[in-house]
Amino acid sequence: MILALVLFVITYALMLAFQQYRPYIALSSAAIFIILGTAGVYDLSLMQALAAVDYNVLLMITGTMGLVTLFIESRMPARLAEQLTCAVPNVQWAVTALALFAGVVSAFVDNVATVLMIAPIGLAISRKLKISPVPVLIAIAVSSNLQGAATMVGDTTSMLLGSYAGMNFLDFFWMDGKPGIFWGVELGALVSCVVLLFLFRKEKQPIVAKVETTVDDYVPTFLLLGTIALLVVASFLPAPQGGLLLTLYNLRAGLICVTLCVIGLIRGVVKSGSTDIVKRVVRDLDKDTLLLLFGLFMVIEGIKTAGVIDAVANLFYTFGGDNVFLLYTMIVFASVILSAFIDNIPYVATMLPVVQSLAAMMGISPNLFFFGLLTGATLGGNLTPIGASANIAAIGILRKNGETVKTSDFLRIGIPFTLSAVLTGYAYIWIFWH
Repeated sequence: MILALVLFVITYALMLAFQQYRPYIALSSAAIFIILGTAGVYDLSLMQALAAVDYNVLLMITGTMGLVTLFIESRMPARLAEQLTCAVPNVQWAVTALALFAGVVSAFVDNVATVLMIAPIGLAISRKLKISPVPVLIAIAVSSNLQGAATMVGDTTSMLLGSYAGMNFLDFFWMDGKPGIFWGVELGALVSCVVLLFLFRKEKQPIVAKVETTVDDYVPTFLLLGTIALLVVASFLPAPQGGLLLTLYNLRAGLICVTLCVIGLIRGVVKSGSTDIVKRVVRDLDKDTLLLLFGLFMVIEGIKTAGVIDAVANLFYTFGGDNVFLLYTMIVFASVILSAFIDNIPYVATMLPVVQSLAAMMGISPNLFFFGLLTGATLGGNLTPIGASANIAAIGILRKNGETVKTSDFLRIGIPFTLSAVLTGYAYIWIFWH
């Protein structure tokens, strides 16, 4: 077990030090685990490692990313943001409304893609009113991170949880006769809305805007809505007994996302008579995340086989004992702190089997710990500029537009926003799921 733990720690350290090479580090680590398994050090073969990969999640991410590219190309997000801006009286409400809108979009669309959609509107408003766009885009980024935990397709971490725990799309709204994590996220959004209104309380300049963007194509919007509808329908399908049908059933969410993306691409090619849209979608796919997850699934299977997962669960249990509240608190706030500095995707992928093992040791349902983990890991990224990809994307956009972003600029919004949303979600989940 010590060798596996050392290898995992080195893997994580290298991913932190060389973030641009994370996929290759994860794949190399997976290869080492497989070699050690083949040599008899661990009970892990190549086929076992490949079987541990969650192909449903990979397909969901691929299909969703493609649909998001089509959605952005249709210019629908920009038009909706403009319509929203026209309905508010001043800059204070415009920034808050844009941030909330980014959050709503992010509940169904990848966080980084959401920032790319909404940021140009924030920049345009800032230039028109001659105010700094820095706090505006930071507010958009942190709000998109918050809502990523609201639905199963809102963020990669949500997809990981949904697939690992066998949850369906509707379980995020209502599960086992209780309200799901969606409502906790929305409560956090309401509280964070008050925080944003307070932070922008001095920005009372009146705003005069008009809807200028023309939507080129409504079909991508229908495809995105259709994906959500089909995911809901698929969640009610009974599981077949076995064989090929069971395999397809376990991949149903991913197949739905990919199929509708392919339909959109075929239509785009036929409509334009060109394959440019296919090239654009392929170019915009986050291949690094897909390769990273592919490698991590095998690495996690390796450390699980070696007994590391159970050892970490025992460590938590040693500190928390039989006190469920203390353990839940540890999981939430350890996730917040760690996710402020490390990518929450590998963190959540690693911790899911840990908290499940911890719940099994205590003889309780893991759902409390699952939701606490997702809340802490998703929102913790808002504490620092490097804690989430959406934050990095927003800062990159600002720098490309000649703006200087200080760490203090981010912390002024990120800290109160994160604490208010985390504490709200933390209390909500405990009340309904302890």
